Amino acid sequence: MPGEKQTAVKYYVGVDVGSASVRAALVDGFGTVVAHAEQPIQVWEPRPDHYEQSSADIWAACCSVTKEVVRGVDASRIRGLGFDATCSLVVVDKQFQPLAVNCEEQNHRNVIMWMDHRAASQVERINATQHRVLNYVGGAMSVEMQPPKLLWMKENLPESWEKVGYFFDLPDFLSWKATGVTARSLCTVVCKWTYTADRGWDDSFWKMIGLEDLVKDKYEKIGNHVLSPGEAVGRGLTPEAAKDLGLPEGIAVAASLIDAHAGGLGVIGADVKGHNLPCENQPITSRVAMICGTSSCHMGVSETPIFVPGVWGPYFSAMVPGLWLNEGGQSATGKLIDHVVRGHVAFPELEAKAAASAHSIYTYLNSHLDLIKKSLPVGFLTVDLHVWPDFHGNRSPLTDLTLKGMVVGLTLSRGLDELALIYLAAIQAIALGTRHILEAMQAAGHAITTLFLCGGLSKNPLFVQMHADITGKPVVLSKEVESVLVGAAILGACASGDFASIQEAMAKMGKIGRVVQPNHEHKRFYDKKYEVFLKLVEHQREYRSIMNS
Repeated sequence: MPGEKQTAVKYYVGVDVGSASVRAALVDGFGTVVAHAEQPIQVWEPRPDHYEQSSADIWAACCSVTKEVVRGVDASRIRGLGFDATCSLVVVDKQFQPLAVNCEEQNHRNVIMWMDHRAASQVERINATQHRVLNYVGGAMSVEMQPPKLLWMKENLPESWEKVGYFFDLPDFLSWKATGVTARSLCTVVCKWTYTADRGWDDSFWKMIGLEDLVKDKYEKIGNHVLSPGEAVGRGLTPEAAKDLGLPEGIAVAASLIDAHAGGLGVIGADVKGHNLPCENQPITSRVAMICGTSSCHMGVSETPIFVPGVWGPYFSAMVPGLWLNEGGQSATGKLIDHVVRGHVAFPELEAKAAASAHSIYTYLNSHLDLIKKSLPVGFLTVDLHVWPDFHGNRSPLTDLTLKGMVVGLTLSRGLDELALIYLAAIQAIALGTRHILEAMQAAGHAITTLFLCGGLSKNPLFVQMHADITGKPVVLSKEVESVLVGAAILGACASGDFASIQEAMAKMGKIGRVVQPNHEHKRFYDKKYEVFLKLVEHQREYRSIMNS
């Protein structure tokens, strides 16, 4: 109305560092992504199971994408900045300069990636201690967590170890670069480093595994100042970081989150009224957020601690303040689908036909499956083709990094039909793995009724439908596909003081887009597929026992 004062729109910046790229988004107070940018980052694989990155390369990409999304925006309207990232390990010296995590002494390669499995023998020794902290990681620590990587570095790179000033989880490195404050997020230290919200660090654990030198300096190298996710860090953005990022000096910077947890924050608290979902009028504890990208994470919360064998946690306040978090996961999902498709002899034909039709290879494959299914439901095409998906070991619920992938039902056919079928079977195997995780969580005491999906794989309608059909649960997709970025922006919004709590920001900024219901007529078929799925791992363990006897 004329003369009526209009409220200026407030914006928040979310920055997400994934495995292969950095993304940023400008998000308004209603959770709408106004601008989005992405830039690839480098990954080195110097030897099998070794994956490394550069913190300088990552920060440069953060600066580039942030400048892009805020270009032309009134700086006074940008209220806060939030980071999320993969739980990779960043190593710097006492002057905060990059320090090599490799035998080649390449200092710029100073990040051991989350998916790096070099510390297999170290994690085996850690798990053999049966220390009490392992109760909070499903009974066995993963090779993807930080203590085994630290132990590997001490044992294999003693010269670098002596020079170390700080070890950061990547999300905490980013908040340090932005603020100059070495505070760590409760999310990272609880989920990946064995910190607990009530007791802090456990000296006896670090001494028992041979890392007593971290205790001596009162944990300065790994963090002795811990903040809750979304809490404001220091005095906000430093002048140097402000210039690098193209943002105003002093704006609020939030204590960060691991990327999967940011995705959970972006979707799990959305208002579901009017969608006829079983979680309506139920507590948030009836929901699981599934973040599906290179790998997948399954985030479930509870009011009291639930110990789930083979599932990480319970972690107090690691994602939603005041609630306990359990985190299941699959180490290779998007990466597995890419591996299966791109490694097939018919991939060049697929690539050419997809390009000619101006579709992505996965859209083309989905259409091709519709062509060859005839009168059958698409999923039934794999009646004789079965995949065990642990090509990179099992994270949950078996916690066995030595497990291998399996394919049963191969023929001599080499065409596009066969490529489409193995692609479908791989997607089904991932969904069957999700069912395996959910059943473990439910057996331990979770009451899960609804899945909330986000991440790159949630854009694939076949992936989504298979998860609904195979788990028997409705799948909720967020209105904003980039839920992880919305989650990061929610952190910035909380740090700015514009919302009273993370819960309030989640409800305001998380929006439902579409609901995919399971086809219950297909239940019998997928129950049989699940029975075969469980037999596959039994057979793998049986033949390994024979070969090792």
